[in-house]
Amino acid sequence: MADAKIETFEQFWDYYVGEHKKKATRIFHFVGTTAAVSCAAMGLLTKRRWLLLVAPFFGYGPAWISHFFIEKNKPATFKYPLWSLQADFVMWWKTLSGQMQAEVERVVRQELEKAEAEAAANRERASIQNEAVN
Repeated sequence: MADAKIETFEQFWDYYVGEHKKKATRIFHFVGTTAAVSCAAMGLLTKRRWLLLVAPFFGYGPAWISHFFIEKNKPATFKYPLWSLQADFVMWWKTLSGQMQAEVERVVRQELEKAEAEAAANRERASIQNEAVN
């Protein structure tokens, strides 16, 4: 999906979930998103603007660390910044409500089915080529 053109948030969501398969990555995101929102809220409530400035560091810092060192991929933020931010909040809520693991399992299942279908198509092409040669 990463190479295909993503045109809707629904398509992006499946890609995003696929980039967050490891639970540790999702935990880092959850902690970072919670810290960033808390920091921004405190900045607004207390009128301490510096808290608003550091909020993105609290959010993106743990998330990017988890991508580079745990998931070993590039953050989706680099290519799709707005959808990535939206997906961060969707993942945060699904993590809090206990639904995120099911999302990961669904996407992994879809990826496996796609790989199996491609392998079957490749075998069929090879079989047709062998018949044509013989």
